[in-house]
Amino acid sequence: MLGIAPFNFPLNLAAHKRRPRHRRTGAIILKPAPATPISSLVLGELLAETELPAGSWSVLTVPNDRMPALVQDERLPVISFTGSGPVGWSILDSAPRKHVTLELGGNGAAVVLADWSSEADLDWAAQRIATFSNYQGGQSCISVQRVIADASLYERLVPKVVAAVEAQVTGDPSDAATDVGPLVSEDAAKRVESWVDEAVAAGAKLLAGGKREGATYAPTVLADVPAGVTIACEEVFGPVLTLAKADGEEAAFAAVNDSPYGLQAGVFTHDLQTAFRAHRALETGGVVIGDVPSYRADQMPYGGAKQSGVGREGVRYAMDDYTYERVLVLTGLAL
Repeated sequence: MLGIAPFNFPLNLAAHKRRPRHRRTGAIILKPAPATPISSLVLGELLAETELPAGSWSVLTVPNDRMPALVQDERLPVISFTGSGPVGWSILDSAPRKHVTLELGGNGAAVVLADWSSEADLDWAAQRIATFSNYQGGQSCISVQRVIADASLYERLVPKVVAAVEAQVTGDPSDAATDVGPLVSEDAAKRVESWVDEAVAAGAKLLAGGKREGATYAPTVLADVPAGVTIACEEVFGPVLTLAKADGEEAAFAAVNDSPYGLQAGVFTHDLQTAFRAHRALETGGVVIGDVPSYRADQMPYGGAKQSGVGREGVRYAMDDYTYERVLVLTGLAL
């Protein structure tokens, strides 16, 4: 098996690929992102101290332009990839006869419905939205990128979200006072900057942030974002969120589904029947009720729909995904 891990959670996601494979006694080649190889190499050193059989794992640090030959190698019948959509789908296209699982990110939406209307409710939602649109510098596939609020409470929620976002402290990630660190590179921050500038030029309102300093981009809030701009359609992978209003539950759920991505969604509601309707209606791999979409645990099947990928992570579910069932039929034997 070939496991390809991204830069944003370099140790965590490498372990997600290694452990299920070893539980099924299979061998794995782990290929970390070129920007973050050290944690995978340390993991390899730790595995070398265990009783795992020789040859059951390897850590291969190669540049991305060397990957096509590795992806197409017939000795690696299973590929597990976490990363960007264009790269993931190109892997699937280049290895059509292999079993390929893809976790490709999303355009995470948090829906705030009409029954989530008390001041305490809105304060909680605003704080959670601000925190989880900016954690990891927004470089998480289940970070909050879109907020869709019922029209009846939109005007009350907006200033709370803006204030909570503006309270996020940017700086050195090794400083305990820092909430939002830099992006993985200055080029990544420049890309985020260009997407925000495009949206503002098209008529979006900049309510907070919108400034870059080197590889750091200030936590940013946009409202009235035109539907066709890049940041409305693609995964920003940076500390930026957009605000929109919806007239009722049905319109809010339709807005969530109006995206090529479908990883996870969060729905702020107190109503159990609404929660069940959200689970049925939303075209996502997971729905989190009463909170933002930014939650996963290893005991749950984690993955998306549409352009967010194919297959599921989570130890049990990945074990099933990485293997196939075999049948043994016994005849003519004395039992």
